[in-house]
Amino acid sequence: MTALTARALSRRRVLSSGLAVLGATILAPGFARSGPSLAFDPAFALAFDGSAILAAKPDGLLRHDGESWTKLGDVEPPNTLSTHPSRPGVIFAGWKDGSLRRSSDGGVSWTVADAGLPGAPILSLTMAAHAPDTLYASLEGDGLWRSEDDGKTWAFVMDRPYLDGAEHDVVSLVSVANETGMGGIWLYAGTQAGLTRVPDCFCRWQDVVAGDAMDALVAGNAPTEAAALPAGEPVEILALAPDAPERILAALPSGLWLSTDAGVNWAQVTFAPVTALAVDPADPLHVIAAGPSGLRVSRDGGTTWSSFDQSKDS
Repeated sequence: MTALTARALSRRRVLSSGLAVLGATILAPGFARSGPSLAFDPAFALAFDGSAILAAKPDGLLRHDGESWTKLGDVEPPNTLSTHPSRPGVIFAGWKDGSLRRSSDGGVSWTVADAGLPGAPILSLTMAAHAPDTLYASLEGDGLWRSEDDGKTWAFVMDRPYLDGAEHDVVSLVSVANETGMGGIWLYAGTQAGLTRVPDCFCRWQDVVAGDAMDALVAGNAPTEAAALPAGEPVEILALAPDAPERILAALPSGLWLSTDAGVNWAQVTFAPVTALAVDPADPLHVIAAGPSGLRVSRDGGTTWSSFDQSKDS
């Protein structure tokens, strides 16, 4: 693929860029060395593609199919990745120059998939729960965009969330299909000011609360207390398996946190920094993460971890 070049700024981006909060993915200080010639350094993103693992690093995009890491051609490293949960080989990748590309062959070749996007840096991508031909992208300084035709065209759907007196970029994004009174499909967003969410009707951003909180308020009762994420910490990465929406992992500067009730209550599962994270769509307990100790794998949803073994962990 040829080198990607930034495009002209959109009107919306020009108007909002003065309020933008930089939300680029933090680079991992170290990555497990896997394979004789493909040493890992910082990682931009991780993703499962079927049973394979994808890893974006500074010198390109790598794929692990069970034996070793293979570099996928002459591809600039993407900032974010999203894969299709039921169609292995379908990969979307976003770049900081605003380009978005689609692969249908596991990353061997790529086609343009950013028609209608304004050229702002792409911070996060996710496929809609129960409708994976619908994709969402968060853009720096420009809010959320949606494609309902598998990436062929895009349209703006939502401004950035307003938290703590300012607009904030969405640096991590997942689609959560938990049953609620708002229709059941939510987008959960990680920002520098914490966690927020919006239903896919895109009426307004709101806090993640217990399911009966609004009913309790109407009845004059106190809503249920919840064990929330630490106040004031950025939520840098969110990850889940689409068929297990109640299990959400969140990477914060303080470590890795787990919710088993769709983001209402949280418990810290590791104190080590996590700088790239992915959950196996076929097994929500199979998680891979990058951090200072290298590439690691969990088989119990993030509670215990071991070093990544390239011959066993995919």
